[in-house]
Amino acid sequence: MRRIINPPGKGPDREILAGFEDLLKIMSPSCVVADSQERAGVLRSDIRPLFEARFVGTALTVRLFPGDLVDCLDALSVAQKGNVIIVDAAGETETSIWGGLMAGLCQQKGVVGAVVDGAIRDTDEIKSLKFPIFSRAIVPRSTHSPYSKRLEPIEVNVPIQCATVLVSPGDVVLADEIGVVVVPQKEAAEVLKRAQEQAAQEEATRQRIRQGKTVEELLAEFGRL
Repeated sequence: MRRIINPPGKGPDREILAGFEDLLKIMSPSCVVADSQERAGVLRSDIRPLFEARFVGTALTVRLFPGDLVDCLDALSVAQKGNVIIVDAAGETETSIWGGLMAGLCQQKGVVGAVVDGAIRDTDEIKSLKFPIFSRAIVPRSTHSPYSKRLEPIEVNVPIQCATVLVSPGDVVLADEIGVVVVPQKEAAEVLKRAQEQAAQEEATRQRIRQGKTVEELLAEFGRL
Protein backbone atom coordinates (compact mmCIF):
# COMPACT_ATOMS: atom_id res chain seq x y z
CA MET A 1 0.00 0.00 0.00
CA ARG A 2 1.06 3.61 -0.57
CA ARG A 3 2.92 5.34 2.27
CA ILE A 4 4.91 8.55 1.72
CA ILE A 5 6.33 10.41 4.73
CA ASN A 6 8.42 13.43 3.81
CA PRO A 7 10.34 15.70 6.19
CA PRO A 8 8.56 18.89 7.31
CA GLY A 9 8.51 21.99 5.14
CA LYS A 10 10.94 24.64 6.32
CA GLY A 11 8.33 27.34 6.89
CA PRO A 12 8.90 31.10 6.92
CA ASP A 13 11.55 32.81 9.03
CA ARG A 14 10.82 32.89 12.74
CA GLU A 15 10.40 36.67 12.66
CA ILE A 16 7.65 36.41 10.05
CA LEU A 17 5.87 33.66 11.95
CA ALA A 18 6.07 35.75 15.12
CA GLY A 19 4.41 38.59 13.20
CA PHE A 20 1.49 36.35 12.31
CA GLU A 21 1.28 35.22 15.95
CA ASP A 22 0.97 38.88 16.97
CA LEU A 23 -2.02 39.20 14.63
CA LEU A 24 -3.93 36.83 16.93
CA LYS A 25 -4.28 39.79 19.33
CA ILE A 26 -6.25 41.93 16.87
CA MET A 27 -9.93 41.89 15.95
CA SER A 28 -10.88 39.23 13.38
CA PRO A 29 -7.36 38.19 12.31
CA SER A 30 -8.59 35.61 9.79
CA CYS A 31 -10.61 38.34 8.04
CA VAL A 32 -7.63 40.72 7.94
CA VAL A 33 -5.34 38.05 6.48
CA ALA A 34 -7.98 36.99 3.95
CA ASP A 35 -8.32 40.61 2.82
CA SER A 36 -4.54 40.95 2.66
CA GLN A 37 -4.32 38.21 0.04
CA GLU A 38 -7.37 39.39 -1.90
CA ARG A 39 -9.70 36.75 -0.41
CA ALA A 40 -7.50 33.79 -1.36
CA GLY A 41 -6.60 30.91 0.93
CA VAL A 42 -9.87 30.80 2.90
CA LEU A 43 -11.10 27.31 3.79
CA ARG A 44 -14.79 26.54 3.25
CA SER A 45 -17.22 27.78 5.87
CA ASP A 46 -18.23 24.26 6.91
CA ILE A 47 -14.77 23.70 8.43
CA ARG A 48 -15.68 24.75 11.98
CA PRO A 49 -13.87 24.90 15.34
CA LEU A 50 -14.74 22.46 18.10
CA PHE A 51 -14.50 25.41 20.49
CA GLU A 52 -13.42 29.02 20.14
CA ALA A 53 -9.64 29.19 19.83
CA ARG A 54 -6.95 30.97 17.85
CA PHE A 55 -3.65 29.61 16.58
CA VAL A 56 -0.91 30.16 14.01
CA GLY A 57 1.59 27.59 12.82
CA THR A 58 3.29 25.98 9.86
CA ALA A 59 1.42 23.36 7.88
CA LEU A 60 2.21 19.70 8.30
CA THR A 61 0.03 18.20 5.57
CA VAL A 62 -1.62 14.78 5.45
CA ARG A 63 -3.45 13.23 2.52
CA LEU A 64 -5.76 10.27 3.09
CA PHE A 65 -7.60 8.32 0.43
CA PRO A 66 -11.37 8.14 -0.17
CA GLY A 67 -12.95 4.80 0.70
CA ASP A 68 -9.88 3.65 2.63
CA LEU A 69 -9.39 6.25 5.37
CA VAL A 70 -6.82 5.31 8.00
CA ASP A 71 -5.58 6.86 11.23
CA CYS A 72 -3.00 9.59 10.60
CA LEU A 73 -0.55 8.51 13.31
CA ASP A 74 2.34 8.60 10.81
CA ALA A 75 2.18 12.40 10.94
CA LEU A 76 3.50 12.24 14.50
CA SER A 77 6.78 10.74 13.30
CA VAL A 78 7.71 14.06 11.66
CA ALA A 79 5.62 16.55 13.66
CA GLN A 80 7.52 19.47 15.16
CA LYS A 81 6.80 22.19 17.68
CA GLY A 82 4.72 24.94 16.05
CA ASN A 83 3.16 22.73 13.38
CA VAL A 84 -0.51 22.73 12.45
CA ILE A 85 -1.55 19.30 11.21
CA ILE A 86 -3.89 19.86 8.28
CA VAL A 87 -5.61 16.79 6.83
CA ASP A 88 -7.25 16.14 3.50
CA ALA A 89 -9.64 13.36 4.50
CA ALA A 90 -11.61 13.73 1.26
CA GLY A 91 -14.41 15.59 3.06
CA GLU A 92 -15.64 12.24 4.45
CA THR A 93 -18.18 12.95 7.20
CA GLU A 94 -19.05 9.43 8.36
CA THR A 95 -15.60 8.14 9.37
CA SER A 96 -13.59 9.90 12.04
CA ILE A 97 -9.83 10.08 11.43
CA TRP A 98 -8.97 11.96 14.64
CA GLY A 99 -9.72 11.44 18.33
CA GLY A 100 -8.69 12.37 21.83
CA LEU A 101 -5.55 10.23 21.96
CA MET A 102 -4.25 11.82 18.77
CA ALA A 103 -4.85 15.26 20.28
CA GLY A 104 -2.88 14.32 23.39
CA LEU A 105 0.01 12.97 21.34
CA CYS A 106 0.06 16.18 19.32
CA GLN A 107 0.34 18.23 22.48
CA GLN A 108 3.38 16.16 23.47
CA LYS A 109 5.00 17.21 20.19
CA GLY A 110 4.12 20.89 20.54
CA VAL A 111 1.62 20.86 17.68
CA VAL A 112 -0.48 24.03 18.07
CA GLY A 113 -3.67 22.87 16.37
CA ALA A 114 -5.27 20.77 13.66
CA VAL A 115 -7.59 21.22 10.68
CA VAL A 116 -9.45 18.19 9.31
CA ASP A 117 -11.39 18.21 6.05
CA GLY A 118 -13.35 15.27 7.35
CA ALA A 119 -14.67 14.00 10.69
CA ILE A 120 -13.36 13.80 14.25
CA ARG A 121 -14.60 12.21 17.47
CA ASP A 122 -13.82 12.09 21.24
CA THR A 123 -14.78 15.73 21.39
CA ASP A 124 -15.19 15.69 25.17
CA GLU A 125 -11.58 14.54 25.56
CA ILE A 126 -10.27 17.03 23.02
CA LYS A 127 -12.07 19.85 24.82
CA SER A 128 -10.65 18.71 28.17
CA LEU A 129 -7.15 18.90 26.64
CA LYS A 130 -7.95 22.36 25.21
CA PHE A 131 -6.44 21.23 21.92
CA PRO A 132 -7.70 23.53 19.11
CA ILE A 133 -9.16 21.66 16.17
CA PHE A 134 -11.37 22.46 13.17
CA SER A 135 -13.30 19.82 11.23
CA ARG A 136 -16.15 19.30 8.79
CA ALA A 137 -18.07 16.82 10.98
CA ILE A 138 -18.20 14.88 14.25
CA VAL A 139 -19.11 11.19 14.29
CA PRO A 140 -18.43 8.19 16.63
CA ARG A 141 -17.42 5.80 13.81
CA SER A 142 -13.65 5.26 13.62
CA THR A 143 -11.37 4.20 10.80
CA HIS A 144 -10.63 0.54 10.29
CA SER A 145 -7.02 0.97 11.54
CA PRO A 146 -7.61 -0.26 15.13
CA TYR A 147 -8.97 -3.51 13.71
CA SER A 148 -7.04 -3.99 10.49
CA LYS A 149 -3.76 -2.65 12.03
CA ARG A 150 -3.15 -0.95 8.68
CA LEU A 151 -1.95 2.68 8.54
CA GLU A 152 -1.71 3.12 4.79
CA PRO A 153 -2.39 4.51 2.22
CA ILE A 154 -1.23 7.88 3.51
CA GLU A 155 0.96 10.74 2.33
CA VAL A 156 2.58 13.17 4.78
CA ASN A 157 4.10 16.53 3.86
CA VAL A 158 2.93 16.62 0.27
CA PRO A 159 0.82 19.34 -1.39
CA ILE A 160 -2.85 18.74 -0.57
CA GLN A 161 -6.21 20.34 -1.18
CA CYS A 162 -8.07 21.01 2.07
CA ALA A 163 -11.59 22.41 1.85
CA THR A 164 -10.88 23.74 -1.67
CA VAL A 165 -7.57 25.41 -0.72
CA LEU A 166 -4.17 24.21 -1.95
CA VAL A 167 -1.84 23.74 1.04
CA SER A 168 1.88 22.94 0.88
CA PRO A 169 4.13 21.86 3.74
CA GLY A 170 5.47 24.92 5.56
CA ASP A 171 2.64 27.27 4.58
CA VAL A 172 1.29 29.53 7.33
CA VAL A 173 -2.04 28.45 8.82
CA LEU A 174 -3.99 31.01 10.86
CA ALA A 175 -7.27 30.09 12.54
CA ASP A 176 -9.70 31.91 14.78
CA GLU A 177 -13.35 31.56 15.80
CA ILE A 178 -14.37 32.88 12.35
CA GLY A 179 -12.44 30.42 10.18
CA VAL A 180 -9.14 29.21 8.74
CA VAL A 181 -6.83 30.98 6.27
CA VAL A 182 -3.71 29.55 4.60
CA VAL A 183 -0.86 31.79 3.43
CA PRO A 184 1.64 30.33 0.94
CA GLN A 185 5.11 30.33 2.46
CA LYS A 186 6.64 32.29 -0.42
CA GLU A 187 4.06 35.07 0.03
CA ALA A 188 4.11 35.18 3.84
CA ALA A 189 6.31 38.25 4.29
CA GLU A 190 4.28 40.43 1.93
CA VAL A 191 0.92 39.23 3.24
CA LEU A 192 2.06 39.91 6.80
CA LYS A 193 3.09 43.46 5.88
CA ARG A 194 -0.30 44.16 4.28
CA ALA A 195 -2.15 42.57 7.21
CA GLN A 196 -0.28 44.70 9.74
CA GLU A 197 -1.09 47.83 7.74
CA GLN A 198 -4.76 46.91 7.44
CA ALA A 199 -5.02 46.10 11.15
CA ALA A 200 -3.56 49.49 12.04
CA GLN A 201 -5.97 51.25 9.65
CA GLU A 202 -8.97 49.37 11.06
CA GLU A 203 -8.03 50.34 14.61
CA ALA A 204 -7.70 53.98 13.53
CA THR A 205 -11.13 53.70 11.90
CA ARG A 206 -12.63 52.37 15.14
CA GLN A 207 -11.23 55.38 16.97
CA ARG A 208 -12.81 57.73 14.43
CA ILE A 209 -16.16 55.95 14.81
CA ARG A 210 -15.97 56.48 18.56
CA GLN A 211 -15.33 60.16 17.81
CA GLY A 212 -18.57 60.30 15.82
CA LYS A 213 -17.19 60.38 12.26
CA THR A 214 -19.64 59.61 9.45
CA VAL A 215 -19.32 57.02 6.68
CA GLU A 216 -18.47 59.76 4.20
CA GLU A 217 -15.75 61.16 6.45
CA LEU A 218 -14.29 57.70 7.03
CA LEU A 219 -14.21 56.88 3.32
CA ALA A 220 -12.58 60.25 2.58
CA GLU A 221 -9.83 59.54 5.12
CA PHE A 222 -9.25 55.81 4.70
CA GLY A 223 -10.70 54.92 1.29
CA ARG A 224 -12.44 51.79 2.62
CA LEU A 225 -14.29 50.32 5.55
